[in-house]
Amino acid sequence: MAGSKFDSKSFNPQAFGRYIDTIPQLKKNELIKSRALTPNSQIREAFSSQTGTSYAVLPMYGLLDGDVLNYDGQTDITATSTTTYERGVVVTGRAKAWTEMDFSEDITGGAGFMSNAARQVSEYMEAVDQNILLSILEGIFSMTGAKNLEFVNNHTYDITASENGFMTPSTLNTAIQKASGDNKSKFKIAVMHSAVATNLENLNLLSYLKQTDADGIQRDLTLATWNGRTVIIDDSMPTEEAAEGDDVLYTTYVLGEGAFDYENIGAKVPYEMSRDPKTNGGIDTLYVRQRKVYAPYGISYVKKSQVSLSPTDDELKNGENWELVNDGNSAAAKRKYISHKAIPIVRIISKG
Repeated sequence: MAGSKFDSKSFNPQAFGRYIDTIPQLKKNELIKSRALTPNSQIREAFSSQTGTSYAVLPMYGLLDGDVLNYDGQTDITATSTTTYERGVVVTGRAKAWTEMDFSEDITGGAGFMSNAARQVSEYMEAVDQNILLSILEGIFSMTGAKNLEFVNNHTYDITASENGFMTPSTLNTAIQKASGDNKSKFKIAVMHSAVATNLENLNLLSYLKQTDADGIQRDLTLATWNGRTVIIDDSMPTEEAAEGDDVLYTTYVLGEGAFDYENIGAKVPYEMSRDPKTNGGIDTLYVRQRKVYAPYGISYVKKSQVSLSPTDDELKNGENWELVNDGNSAAAKRKYISHKAIPIVRIISKG
């Protein structure tokens, strides 16, 4: 495909899609390897039809509970039943287009814009997916209401008011234990700003993974390990100015196995070319479309504030659109909620 020109007559969308899929997407690949992103056949079936809905409420089955009874020959054995919870999931659609001029190819002697575009589309859409994930994380930590705040408060570890506000050797272990108790072993991956990673590196707490290239040269990757967990270093992670002073506050997310259900639902035409022979002597436009589901485990998208059939990043950030998975009982006082400890998502707020 290298050297091909943007030409709608010769453009093969299937081949282009396969070509994009072969280009490494480091962040998503690591999230999948850690099982923080896991496939969900129930979600895929709900949205598998092109005429299907963009939003679905799916059952989520509860665990066995209730007190065990004394087996003494005189105590009746009474039964309880499991609770079926309701979980809202939404398809997030995104689209973009880029144009290349015939003249650009003519004066560069055939620079191979097709292969160049494929590489850049892959990187661009990876950033789009990252923004969706970060928007969802911001949204679920913006939830309000007593039961929702059990998750928000217990899964937030803010050390900015501690002695110096910086990460220490015990920060990670304390944060995940606070959130999930004896379930803390599920946490597998952390995503953090380079300033936080540098602080951990200075404390000898971070070990960078290395890659040997085709020339036999070993290079550090933007991947490391921290207490046995994979670390993705990414400066798109949330930062904010402290209320007082010149400090910057950094948010680090720690995710466990099954933190998000992920399905690439697909679009009818994910890649498409359009030819305009007149404008600027001839231009070709590449169109890209995607529809994906990122559904945080144990948290329901309730669609209280969404204008169109696909939520924007701002709508995903809106805490009103999220709530802890529950049984849907119309009487709020009788509503049963999933235990927040089952949700393998934590945020750590620090000065570095």
